[in-house]
Amino acid sequence: MTTSSSGASGRRRRALLAGLITGTSVALGAGACTPSGTPSTGASSTSASRPPATSASTTAGTATAGETTSNSSSSSSASTSVDPIGACVDTAVAGLSEEEQIGQLLMVGLDAGAGARGVDSAVTEHHVGGVILLGGWSGAATVTAVTEHLNSIATGPKLFLAADQEGGQVQQLKGAGFSTIPSATQQATLGPAALREAATDWAQELVDVGINVNLAPVADTVPADIGTANGPIGRYHREYGSTPAAVIPPMTAFLAGMHDGEVMTAVKHFPGIGRIRGNTDSSATGITDPTTTLDDPYLEPFRAGIDAGTDFVMVSSAAYPKIAAAQALFAPEIVTDLLRTRLGYDGVVITDDVGAAAAVAATPIGERATKFIAAGGDIVLTAKASDIPVMARAVKAELADEEFAAKAGAALERVLTLKARRGLLDCS
Repeated sequence: MTTSSSGASGRRRRALLAGLITGTSVALGAGACTPSGTPSTGASSTSASRPPATSASTTAGTATAGETTSNSSSSSSASTSVDPIGACVDTAVAGLSEEEQIGQLLMVGLDAGAGARGVDSAVTEHHVGGVILLGGWSGAATVTAVTEHLNSIATGPKLFLAADQEGGQVQQLKGAGFSTIPSATQQATLGPAALREAATDWAQELVDVGINVNLAPVADTVPADIGTANGPIGRYHREYGSTPAAVIPPMTAFLAGMHDGEVMTAVKHFPGIGRIRGNTDSSATGITDPTTTLDDPYLEPFRAGIDAGTDFVMVSSAAYPKIAAAQALFAPEIVTDLLRTRLGYDGVVITDDVGAAAAVAATPIGERATKFIAAGGDIVLTAKASDIPVMARAVKAELADEEFAAKAGAALERVLTLKARRGLLDCS
């Protein structure tokens, strides 16, 4: 992705930075612009196909990657094309307060036991940008009532409404109206064409109940010599294969099917948790991967997911000492240098849960948000609604640091660009 001048992106981010620091209205042009006005993909490669995309005022059309053109006859050349996505983001940012901007960088979990109103304050007071349904929800009618309620109380940009609908033992939405989805290991036996078709049907079930994001597919490779001894993935048969070559075809077929059904995807758990023994959700031990390097073949499924146009990449909370000293989600060497620069991903990066997860329990709640954003991440996901005000205050306080504020501004730009592309911004 290029712009009409080398300083354009910096000017946009400085404008957004000013809005984050002062809370005033600002206008910016999003970086995802093309000659035809359609958005680029999350990858810097222009070869990846995309599912149906949305402009500021319509939900039709297909996005194609491309580059802006410039007027070479003038030293102050500017793009000659109209960018509806950038204009939509301009409009959205101009109407957001500082608190609302910060909220777009947060996603909160709504447990089935908490009922439909369990995160109302996170949505109405702290303006979170997304909600994920957790804890096992039963029946399409129940889920529809919840998503309709959440949409009715949200102001500003529409919500990312997410679920973990991988299949097998990780399927949060079940019962009437939902298929019983096989595990990833079983899905891989269907063949790519059949799996893509099935995933399209599963996506439609999500759309029907108001879910627009599936935090799947798993791109982790679990080597055969570890297998079910791998706590987070292998134990539950969440992997598509025991080699990267085996993982890529079914993983990308699932992703493509979700996109065919107009559901956003998140490949996870970058840079891979198939080689650890402990489960980051429940343990702070056994979560160090001593093997993965910057040029590791186990990164290839993530590269394939990026090339296929995934909307999000979820970063793990495991540690990778051959790449960085800090845990992945807090390491700029992983989030920025590896994922964004080496793999060319410029889309939205989201955390694994940092609320209830044992892997991050030693890190103060507010720092879980600020360290992730400082590393180059975009959306902080917590299963605990009580974390949201703490995280929002921490981010606001950290905005006094110019470097952090610039990174928060870039994160907001990426989040709102994706929302504009998916029809979640009303720019009429």
